[in-house]
Amino acid sequence: MKKWLKRVKEHSMQPILLVKAVIADRRGEGFVDTAVKILMAVVIGALVLAGLYFLFSGTILPTLTERIRDMFNYKG
Repeated sequence: MKKWLKRVKEHSMQPILLVKAVIADRRGEGFVDTAVKILMAVVIGALVLAGLYFLFSGTILPTLTERIRDMFNYKG
């Protein structure tokens, strides 16, 4: 009976010790760090897409349409 009680006590203490170790752990990434990284990636991606859109709509596409019109201009 003593062995059984000792085994039950040790078995019931194991999850408690695991929770204490997780709470006391100061290393690794937290949720805030991960959220900041994701937010930075989204903002940088949006800036890159906006820059590409501005570049294509303002610089590349107008000259491209003019060149196509000039290429198919049969008036001479």
